[in-house]
Amino acid sequence: MTQAGAPPAAFSAGVVVVRRDAGGWRLLVLRAYRNWDFPKGLVEPGEAPLDAAIRETAEEAAITDLAFRWGEAYRETAPYRGGKVARYYLAETAQAAVTLPLSPELGRPEHDEWRWVDFDAARRLLPPRLQPILAWARARLGESPAARS
Repeated sequence: MTQAGAPPAAFSAGVVVVRRDAGGWRLLVLRAYRNWDFPKGLVEPGEAPLDAAIRETAEEAAITDLAFRWGEAYRETAPYRGGKVARYYLAETAQAAVTLPLSPELGRPEHDEWRWVDFDAARRLLPPRLQPILAWARARLGESPAARS
């Protein structure tokens, strides 16, 4: 929430999608233009944020196999770009294949590229506003001694 409990100017929800392979945890990151992010999008009126996060992950990466093994805990970004706030949940998938489906509104995929990356690569790719989200996910997965929130 923003100051005085007012709703944010724009509210998005997404998922930090992880999968385990022989090298450890991998995180799904998506690139639109020069910007890397996790799957996310605007919460529609009357839609629960978790439902929006699941819907956006399916729409942006064609991933529907999500296990919320760490519950429905989430972490939100600080307000950015005109007061927008993004809420992220953490979920595991066994699905390694990612498809960037066509967006009916755009006539092309919303993203230009996807990658499964480790935490170090994610730290290098993601913008500063997502570093606290990355640290939160890493702590939830037990990948660092950082405090859990």
